[in-house]
Amino acid sequence: MAMAALRREGRRFATPLISPNPTNALRSSLIPSQEPVSSGVRCISTQVVRNRMKSVKNIQKITKAMKMVAASKLRAIQTKTENSRGLWQPFTALLGDTPSVDVKKNVIVTISSDKGLCGGINSTSVKISRAIHKLNSGPEKENKYVVLGEKAKAQLLRDSKKDIELIMTELQKNPLNYTQVSVIADDILKNVEFDALRIVYNKFQSVVAFLPTMSTVLSPEVVEREAEAGGKLGELDSYEVEGAETKAEVLQNLAEFQFSCVMFNAVLENACSEQGARMSAMDSSSRNAGDMLDRLTLTYNRTRQASITTELIEIISGASALEG
Repeated sequence: MAMAALRREGRRFATPLISPNPTNALRSSLIPSQEPVSSGVRCISTQVVRNRMKSVKNIQKITKAMKMVAASKLRAIQTKTENSRGLWQPFTALLGDTPSVDVKKNVIVTISSDKGLCGGINSTSVKISRAIHKLNSGPEKENKYVVLGEKAKAQLLRDSKKDIELIMTELQKNPLNYTQVSVIADDILKNVEFDALRIVYNKFQSVVAFLPTMSTVLSPEVVEREAEAGGKLGELDSYEVEGAETKAEVLQNLAEFQFSCVMFNAVLENACSEQGARMSAMDSSSRNAGDMLDRLTLTYNRTRQASITTELIEIISGASALEG
């Protein structure tokens, strides 16, 4: 039946073959003048698929390289992060972490990254910050933002521009250290009035997991008030103050040092979570590029095979027409 179909196809081109020159007749049967576009369309579609395969391969190379870079940075930051946890834990034992404290002036310090391609860690920090802002809103309360990082800045400027008190970016332009973060903490303490600082960041757990976290640092006045009220900070009165410093001065120094230590740990935890999330995102992108490349290869082979089959049919049809 296939040969019969080929013979029928050959008879369609039998009319132009009545010619004194058989070479011209064969050429007219192999390249029919009625369909000059179809061969071109087949070539163009194959070329488009080939170009797209090349683009996907280049993207896959980039994502694999970015995954390796993120893994290298993660190993360097993870050691610092684990060591920094010992700085703020004594303050938590002494002054506690009281997120439920009710104060008038809240400052939400939102920590994010300067670069993207790291999943949803920045969106998570912004969502938590907005929820805290909404939760602490009231007629006699004041809520302000201190934004660290380009990504949180871009999101919070859309709807909370009037509430942003301070913006700092390019934190990771140089390797993170305590001196750099303490300067940032000092700028915040000098330029912002607060009763409670709510620091929002992503705590690193593993390469594929991070935990949105909020740490609270109270002002010395609020700490003294809470200690006198006999709450969780009531144990402060059991300590004796040595030297010429008063209790208020000691609390002032403790609050400043606590904030710088918590900030240092929060920035490192967030940077570690960023690199882990970027590793996961680039790994997923590389695998998706591989799957797309497999599908494009299959499409390319099918298109090429169809083109070759069509050309063979035309050759056989022309040969059958000559024999007939």
